[in-house]
Amino acid sequence: MNGFEEGVEFLPVNNAKKVEKRGPKRWVVLAAIITSFFLLSVLTGVLVWYFQYWNVRVQKVFNGHLRIRDESFVDAYENSNSTEFVHLANKVKDALKVLYSGIPSLGPYHKESAVTAFSEGSVIAYYWSEFSIPQHLVGEAEHALAKEHMVTLPPRSRAVSSFVMTSVVAFPTDPRAVQTNWDNSCSFALHTRSGEWTRFTTPGFPNSPYPVRARCQWALRGDADSILSLTFRSFDLASCDERGSDMVTVYDSLSPMEPHAVVQLCGTYPPSYNLTFLSSQNVLLVTLITNTERRHPGFEAVFFQLPKISRCGGYFRQTQGTFYSPYYPGHYPPNIDCTWNIEVPNNQYVKVQFKVFYLVEPNMPPATCTKDYVEVNGEKYCGEKSQFVVTSNSSKITVRFHSDHSYTDTGFLAQYLSYDSSDPCPGMFTCNTGRCIQNARRCDGWADCADYSDELNCVCNATYQFMCKNKFCKPLFWVCDTVNDCGDNSDELGCRCPAQTFKCGNGKCLPLSQKCDGKDNCGDGSDEATCDKVSTVTCTKHTYRCRNGLCVSKGNPECDGKKDCSDGSDEKDCDCGQRSFSRQSRVVGGQDADEGEWPWQVSLHALGQGHVCGASLISTNWLVSAAHCHADDRGFKYSDPTMWTAFLGLHDQSKRSAPGVQEHKLKRIISHPNFNDLTYDYDLALLELEKPAEYSNVVRPICLPDATHVFPTGKAIWVTGWGHTEEGGSAALVLQKGEIRVINQTTCESLLPQQLTARMMCVGYLSGGVDSCQGDSGGPLSSVEADGRIFQAGIVSWGEGCARRDKPGVYTKLSMFRDWIKNQTGV
Repeated sequence: MNGFEEGVEFLPVNNAKKVEKRGPKRWVVLAAIITSFFLLSVLTGVLVWYFQYWNVRVQKVFNGHLRIRDESFVDAYENSNSTEFVHLANKVKDALKVLYSGIPSLGPYHKESAVTAFSEGSVIAYYWSEFSIPQHLVGEAEHALAKEHMVTLPPRSRAVSSFVMTSVVAFPTDPRAVQTNWDNSCSFALHTRSGEWTRFTTPGFPNSPYPVRARCQWALRGDADSILSLTFRSFDLASCDERGSDMVTVYDSLSPMEPHAVVQLCGTYPPSYNLTFLSSQNVLLVTLITNTERRHPGFEAVFFQLPKISRCGGYFRQTQGTFYSPYYPGHYPPNIDCTWNIEVPNNQYVKVQFKVFYLVEPNMPPATCTKDYVEVNGEKYCGEKSQFVVTSNSSKITVRFHSDHSYTDTGFLAQYLSYDSSDPCPGMFTCNTGRCIQNARRCDGWADCADYSDELNCVCNATYQFMCKNKFCKPLFWVCDTVNDCGDNSDELGCRCPAQTFKCGNGKCLPLSQKCDGKDNCGDGSDEATCDKVSTVTCTKHTYRCRNGLCVSKGNPECDGKKDCSDGSDEKDCDCGQRSFSRQSRVVGGQDADEGEWPWQVSLHALGQGHVCGASLISTNWLVSAAHCHADDRGFKYSDPTMWTAFLGLHDQSKRSAPGVQEHKLKRIISHPNFNDLTYDYDLALLELEKPAEYSNVVRPICLPDATHVFPTGKAIWVTGWGHTEEGGSAALVLQKGEIRVINQTTCESLLPQQLTARMMCVGYLSGGVDSCQGDSGGPLSSVEADGRIFQAGIVSWGEGCARRDKPGVYTKLSMFRDWIKNQTGV
């Protein structure tokens, strides 16, 4: 066999496992099945994720504007139905398509665009574009549209030049705000001319409420090279705290772009509130989107045009002067930069004092000055600040002011002065902060310098002042009045009378034998107030008379939780002067009150004027206010009860429809028959409600003081109201509270000679700083008495200015009218 033998091996027949064809083991099959199921699940999940999440489409609407180069504005562009408007709008839409086609995150998802308006500036076009964008591309699309672009359409013939659009930019907006959603019956285009005031209102104002579920807009225009001034004279919308509240927005544009929103308004504003806004160009857009069913009258507004300022700022070479933000005290316009270069003689330095400073940006941290700010010496200032001074170390200083495209505020008022570095305040005292104050304010016990430097290292006048341990000087009549006036309590230390004597509440020391002898030896009843047994004494004008005709020796016994009269009449009718919310311890120098903290406080609104005066609730049917609030003036019948609405339980003027607020009409107004509108003597009025008030956590009456009730000198009393927060300033929206002190009547008469009567009391601070002001009139002075119960000491009446030094507020002394109130009301 070819020289070799082929070996053949035969397997044994009984070795079947080696000859049969073997399949996979069971565990392999199971693993394969599980793996296949897992891969299928992953694939399914990926597909679901892709179609449900990654590739989910989001409707996005962007509002924007652009500039058309080499195009002149014609009047026909103001009419969206004109042939010229339609022709130019179509070219803009064609150019936008070209732009979007080159941006991957936009082109494939563009649905439509529309041009809503044109304005001057070559020609500025306002437009919106709608996209259906995959969720994962939204951020990229927003970033792409927020960048400025330029797009060119080539000419269709050699006779026509290219169509060029520059500064193309857009921002996301609420899809409800696109033009297709505006109700044509509530869309208005207004053009004011030089010397004209153009008025517009919400539909039906003031006799019927604005429409519900509405989308309204007012496109406001002026002539080229002008800017617009817009003022809301009356503003009353549903309160801001409701979800999806009704909202008015003003835009520095004819397109509702959020970065160009000048202000957003909702709720109610008093007529005195500063609601004047400026544009940066000759157009503004006002929109109203309503979502609630609440019935409110809406707003009345006027606008007019002003010349556009050619430059903002200036050069000052005088030794002193004043400057302010553009159009102060109206809101400064957006998108503006101003520079003031100040230079004084070479041997002098410069200081700038900001007297008013309001540069507040909504939702911005107070210390973040990236939007609107003033910059001096390389440091930026923004927010709301009290008076402050910035100084230079040379004869020059530069002040820069910047506002961005969005929200604006009142701005600032500043004064600059030159000074000798060796004598910064000639003839005056120099605070460590650089502020100058009159020498008379040095060491007078009042901190006129923000750092208290005017009250350090003082020598007190022993005739009138007490020296605290911290070296502050305080008035002698505040020593031992139970109030820590010094700050270190040293004025209340060692307040003991000599041995075998008794210290009265007014500071007088009397022999112990005269305490609890049934006679008012102190003059304020304090020697009989803490006796184990209250005595029945001979009735005088200083003693409390019980209903049975007997008089007791105790001072201020009414509603103190102790039965002093044998018939218990001193503790009857005491469902008053208590609040559900305990005090957490802008009236000028005040602070926001807590809700329900002053449940007797009432806001009186005159028809068409908003909040005018305050009042206090004394029973379910009666209010106490000031007579001067109800004296007819300038053709308005303030004496007519139908002209008034009383709001009880109100905390924020912009939230008059909030839960707990009660709205009441007046039935009667009873002014005191002896009221003198020249001297404000007998300044008291009683107001009867048409229907009884319902007591609640935020609506409660205050206690009225007996004719013998004493509010001693130095006693702390609270004044509350929605009046102006500074003299000549704006009214407060949130109820303000301020703690002030009863001032000695003799002291007050020396400050206001020949002006006080026995029916008036002075309360405040001789240094000023805290006071009532315009709009607080008629409101209560609330005094916390025994057992925490609160009595009304007075009614806000009059004063010389607000919070001025040595000009305290004057209040109607309510205890003088207790019998008259009882006779008129039965309360």
